[in-house]
Parts: sequence; structure tokens; C-alpha cells
Amino acid sequence: MKKYTFKKSERLKSRKIIERIFNREGQSFATYPILTVWLETPLNTDFPAQVTFSVSKKKFKKAVQRNRIKRLMREAYRLNKPKFYESLQVKEKQVAVIFVYIAKEELAFEVVEAKMKQSLKRLRRNLK
Repeated sequence: MKKYTFKKSERLKSRKIIERIFNREGQSFATYPILTVWLETPLNTDFPAQVTFSVSKKKFKKAVQRNRIKRLMREAYRLNKPKFYESLQVKEKQVAVIFVYIAKEELAFEVVEAKMKQSLKRLRRNLK
């Protein structure tokens, strides 16, 4: 049975790793409305990936809107991560990922989930 959880140790919180991802070490691609930025790096966790979610304060002024979008992205990731984890465990890799919401309007959960699936699929291909 697959575990559909998103534990605290699966969240990317290390400022050093986040800075490394954004300072030209990380690779990226966009699957509108989600920009995926990642870095293959050893993590001090048992999980094959650590993830964080970001929404622009410039595009969404109210914290309520930003938090809702992040909640949608987290849920879409949580439901679709088992396949992603399986592929990483086979390759024995660890990866730090940041999902950035780049749309100008809030989209429905179905759209966000479909794009999250595409992003995870493309990320699996890029990590080969």
C-alpha cells in the first residue's frame, strides 16, 4: 500500500540548499503554471526528495490566496509522489525540489494536479 503522507522531514527548509538551487547550480523547466527548479544533492534525511512550494507575493497580494495555492500544490504533490519516490530509490538519488507557481490567476485543483503530474514525470526523465 502506498503512503500518501507529506511529513516534516520531506519539506525543504535548508537555506543553504535553497540558495544553491537558485544560484545557478540548480536546473529548471516550466510546465505552466508550475516552474520546477531542482538540484541533485545529498540530503540529511531518509527520504529521496525534499520539496518546497513558492507563490509570488507580487502576483498574489493577499496571504490567503498564496496559502491556498501552496495548499493545492502540496496536495497535488502528496497524491502523486509515490511513483516519483520509486524512481529515485531505484537510482539511489536524492534531490531537492522547489515548485514555483507562475500563473497570474488561481487555477482549479484539477489543472494544478495535472500539471504537477507532468512536472514530476518530466523531472523523473531529467534525473536519468
